Amino acid sequence: MRRIITLIIFLSLFLGYSQTKELDSLSIALGFETNDSLKVDISLNIIDLLYEAQDFDHALKYIKLSDKLSSDINYKKGIAKITYYKALIYAKKDDYINAMDGYTKAKTLFNTLKDTLNIAKVNNSIGLIEMERGNFNKGLQYSLSAIRELERRGLSHELRSAYASLGKTYYKLNNVDKSIEYNIKALEIQEQMNDSIGVSNSSLLLAELYSKSKEHRKAIEFYEKVLNSAKGKSDSIRSSVLPKLGGEYLEFNDYDSAAKYLIRGLTLNRKNKNETNLATTLNNLGKLNLNQGRLRTAEQQLYEAGALAKKLNDTDELLKYYGLMRSLDSTSRRFDRAFVWLRRYYNLKDSLNKAAITSITKIPEISNKDLSLNFDSKTAKTEDKPNTEITADEDDKLKKFKLFFYILLGILAIVCVFLVLIYLKRNNSLKYVQELEEKNLKIQLQNEAFVEQTKHLENVNNVKDKLFSIVSHDLKDSLSSINGFIDLLRDGSLTREEFDNLIPELSENANNASLLLFNLLNWSKSQMQSLKPSPSLFDIQEVFEEKIKLIEQRLESKGIELIDHSLRDFAYADRSMIEIVIQNLLANALKFSRKGDTITISNHISNGSCIISIADTGIGISKHNLDKLFKSNTYSTMGTNNEKGTGLGLSICKELVELNGGKIWVESTVNVGSTFYVQLPKSKTD
Repeated sequence: MRRIITLIIFLSLFLGYSQTKELDSLSIALGFETNDSLKVDISLNIIDLLYEAQDFDHALKYIKLSDKLSSDINYKKGIAKITYYKALIYAKKDDYINAMDGYTKAKTLFNTLKDTLNIAKVNNSIGLIEMERGNFNKGLQYSLSAIRELERRGLSHELRSAYASLGKTYYKLNNVDKSIEYNIKALEIQEQMNDSIGVSNSSLLLAELYSKSKEHRKAIEFYEKVLNSAKGKSDSIRSSVLPKLGGEYLEFNDYDSAAKYLIRGLTLNRKNKNETNLATTLNNLGKLNLNQGRLRTAEQQLYEAGALAKKLNDTDELLKYYGLMRSLDSTSRRFDRAFVWLRRYYNLKDSLNKAAITSITKIPEISNKDLSLNFDSKTAKTEDKPNTEITADEDDKLKKFKLFFYILLGILAIVCVFLVLIYLKRNNSLKYVQELEEKNLKIQLQNEAFVEQTKHLENVNNVKDKLFSIVSHDLKDSLSSINGFIDLLRDGSLTREEFDNLIPELSENANNASLLLFNLLNWSKSQMQSLKPSPSLFDIQEVFEEKIKLIEQRLESKGIELIDHSLRDFAYADRSMIEIVIQNLLANALKFSRKGDTITISNHISNGSCIISIADTGIGISKHNLDKLFKSNTYSTMGTNNEKGTGLGLSICKELVELNGGKIWVESTVNVGSTFYVQLPKSKTD
């Protein structure tokens, strides 16, 4: 009857709280199981699942029932495991006393059963709870005693928590190497188990550890890993990581990267009013501006950082603030103030070192028994001895004292030799490290040069491809058309009248080919960085007159009127380059004008410069397309008569004008027209 009641209770509990397929299968197995010890084992599996899901209340209900059943049948293994699970849940609920009591009882039971695995689990759990409460030495002893057995069994879940806690504990004890070792082990398991929170915490701790040990490249790697994992999540992680990541880039004088992260960190921390992270950000920004010579800005930021550090009693940032202020005042040649900051820096550093030594050093307890002195009858007898014996006694004491003194001198000499050897070894190590850093820097510079050369070769290759593309299509089309006309004329297939009618089209193709060739040559030269101007004084009006003659027939064929308001005026620039610019701008105005539109050319003097303008009443340019003009990437649209272009014209114009110390810009309205302006110097400039 008792078994039936137990079975019904288990089933009712499970039917109310089952959430997973595994729980379903276990509940079914529990319902049909008749062996009491197997029932306890199945219940323990259910308790384990509920514990992992942090459903502690339901787990306790199963524990209560399983505990009763195990006691009734005297199932020692079940009693031990149930006692252990109770302790785990007490620990999760911060009930330290009941948790430790449960761990002690469970460990005793597992010792009776000689269950080494569960003894290791209990030791690990005790270690975790002790380390969380700040009992580091005690916690370390328990966790380290359990690690070997857990590693041998490959228990990832227990090892993950053990490694992470050991990493944190060694970090708090300032044992950087051990903390890195265990955090890396924890990180490997966390990544295997897709524990994103654990990965983020371990990576952040590793970044800080590598920063402490001056391995700044690794620190940057882990900070960026944390930053990437924090995308789309709360700002708390990013607000902490951004200032530290900027500070790491400062160690390599990578001011652009440092500024990018520090400015983002400053914005985020001011928004969230996070004073702790703001102090770090401002200190690093102050250092950045100090290194770049912006002393006033650096001083303002450092003062704010110092005020926050004092308010928060953040000794690390306050120490950093004193050091930076000393550097700032030394740079500004305010040496009296720099000395004050230096004194504050060392006073604070000494106090921190003393505090660290006090916290680590433990004073052994000395019992009253150890302090007591033992007297015997020999002491009393010495009083009755004659003076001669006392004098002899004193001589012996003097000899012993001299011997002791010489021994001390010998020990001191050995220590001094040992210290000198350590000093020499340290100097050799520093020299070796410095040589390694110099080699690394050379390798880095060589890599940067290689990347730069690769980019240059890719650019040259792109120029070649673009040249071949344009030559094979656009220039080929114009030349093929001209050759076609010539072949027809040579074969006698055209009459004189038909040839005269085709002359405008032939002229247009020739002009297009000529302009395209000019653009291609100058563009390729500019891409190869071999385009250099030969400036001289020349008349702008003469250039206009020459270029108008080239487009007269096209103006007439499209029915466009050209208004010439040009004046005789001189500019100081490379005439051939400016001719290409004007020819391109006239060709563009003609290309995008319709029948009945007008093109107006003019020039005037403004602020000692020559201003050229070419205006049309054509189709205009939209605001969206205005942003694409003058860019290095090619952009081209069809003309009003479907004229094609290469997209090189305006980018060439911009480059040629700027090579001659001028400027080019445009004003345009859709369906109203466009006006292109070119400003050129009138005399030689520096």
